[in-house]
Amino acid sequence: MKIEQLHYLLDYWRKLTHGSVNRQIFGAAITVAIGTALVKGVAVVKELVVAWKFGTGDALDAFLIALLIPSIIVNVVAGSFNAALIPTYIRVREQEGQKAAQKLFSGVTVWSLALLGITTILMIVAAPLYLPFIAKGFSSEKLSLTFQLLYTMAPIILLSGVITIWSSVLNAGEKFFLAALSPASTSLITIVFLLEFSSLESFALVAGIVGGAVLEILLLGVALHRQGISLRPKWYGFDPHLRQVSSQYIPTIAGSFLMCSTALVDQSMAAMLSPGSVAALNYGNRVIALPLTLATTALSAAVIPYFSKMVAHQDWKSIHHTLNHYLKIIFIVSVPLTLLFILFSYQITQLLFQRGSFTVNDTYSVAQIQFYFAFQIPFYIANILIIRLISAMQLNHIFLQVDTLSFALNIGLNYLFMQWMGINGIALSTSFVYVFCFFYIFISAKIKLRKYT
Repeated sequence: MKIEQLHYLLDYWRKLTHGSVNRQIFGAAITVAIGTALVKGVAVVKELVVAWKFGTGDALDAFLIALLIPSIIVNVVAGSFNAALIPTYIRVREQEGQKAAQKLFSGVTVWSLALLGITTILMIVAAPLYLPFIAKGFSSEKLSLTFQLLYTMAPIILLSGVITIWSSVLNAGEKFFLAALSPASTSLITIVFLLEFSSLESFALVAGIVGGAVLEILLLGVALHRQGISLRPKWYGFDPHLRQVSSQYIPTIAGSFLMCSTALVDQSMAAMLSPGSVAALNYGNRVIALPLTLATTALSAAVIPYFSKMVAHQDWKSIHHTLNHYLKIIFIVSVPLTLLFILFSYQITQLLFQRGSFTVNDTYSVAQIQFYFAFQIPFYIANILIIRLISAMQLNHIFLQVDTLSFALNIGLNYLFMQWMGINGIALSTSFVYVFCFFYIFISAKIKLRKYT
C-alpha cells in the first residue's frame, strides 16, 4: 500500500511540474527550495554554534568585517557571471548545439579565473588602505586580527568564482537540486572546526569557509563531468559569444558593486556606533535572510533558464503571463510572513540565539533590528523575479541605473535614521531601499515589455 501511495505521489508530482512553463518553473523552484531549505537548516545550526561560541564579541566583529570585502567581491565579480552567462549560454546551446556551448563555458572559466585572481591580489595589497576606514571604531588589536583573518580567507574568492559558474551551468541544464544543496558543505565543515578546533577561535570560521568551498567544487565537478561537460579551462579568444557575455557582464558588475556596497556602507556606519553593533546588525538580518535566501535562490535558479528560452523564441506573451502570475504569488505568500516577523521578533530572537555568550540585552537589541529588516521581505523577493527577467532579456544596463540611485539613497537614509534611531535606523534604511528598487525595476521592465507586445 505504501509503494502504491509513493507511485501516486510521484505521478501527481510529474503532472504538477510538467506541461506549461509556469508548471516547469514551479517544479524547479520547489526543487531548489527544498535543497536551499536543507542548506539553511544546517546554516541555522552553524549560526547557533557561532552565537554560543562568540556572542557579539570582538572576535566575531573582526571576522565579519574581514569577510565583508571578500563577500562583496564574490557577490559582485563572481556572482555577476550568473546573470551574464546563462542567457547567452542557453541561446548558444539551443541554436548552435552543445559543442558551441562547451566552448563558451571553457572561455568564460578562463576569463573569470584571471579576473578573480587579479581582484584577489588587489584586495590583499589595498587592505591597509580600506580596512582602517571600514573598521574605524576598532581598537588596534582588533584591527590587527581583522587583517589576519582577511589574508587567511583570500582563497575563497577564486573558489567561489568556480562554484558560481559551475552551478550556473548545472542550472542551465535544468539540474537544480545538487547546485542548491552543495552550499551545505560550508556550514557542516564550519561546525566541525568550531566544535573540534575551538582553540583556533575566529580562524575556525575561516577554515570552515575555505574547506567547505573546496568540497563544494568537488561535488559540482563530479556532476558536470557526468553530464559530459569538460571542466578543463581552454581559451579560444574573445569570439562573438564571449563578447556578448562580457557586454552584459560589465553593467551587471557595476550595478552589483553599487548594490553590494550597501552592506559595506551599513557595516561601516554600524562600526562607528557602540561596540558589538556590527555583530548585532548581522544577527538581526540572519533570521530575515533565511526566508529571503530560500525564496530568492529558488526563484533565481528556476526562472532564468525558462525566461531565457522564452526570450530566445520571442514568446513575449508567455513572459508577460509568467511575470504577473509569480508576482501575485510572491505577495500573497510573503506579506503574512512579514507580519509574523514583525509581531514576534523578540520571541524568535530569544528562541534562536539567547544562550551562552548571547545575553538578554543582546536579544533585545537584535530583535529590534530584525523588526525593521522584516519590512523588506515582499519587495526583496519580487525584485529577484524581475531582475532575472531583465537578465534574460539582456538589458543589464538597467541594473546600473537603479543601483546607483539605491546606493545614494542608502547612505542618505542611513545617516538620517541613525540620528533618530541608532543602529535600528540602518535596518529601516535597508528596507526602504528595497521598496524603492522594486518599484523602479518593475516599472522599467513593464516599459520594455510593452515594446515587444
